[in-house]
Amino acid sequence: MSLSSHVEELKRKHQALSEQVDAAQRAPGADDLHIAEMKKQKLRLKEEITRLTAPA
Repeated sequence: MSLSSHVEELKRKHQALSEQVDAAQRAPGADDLHIAEMKKQKLRLKEEITRLTAPA
């Protein structure tokens, strides 16, 4: 897998998690712990994307 396709896959995962977080936050009785974990996963993905796309 090339670097650019890997970064694109990470971006897709980040977007999917973002949508899941939004939906969970709108749901009544949402599990705050699960939402917090999804937000942490999003942050890790964003940090990885930034690390891979930063100029050398």
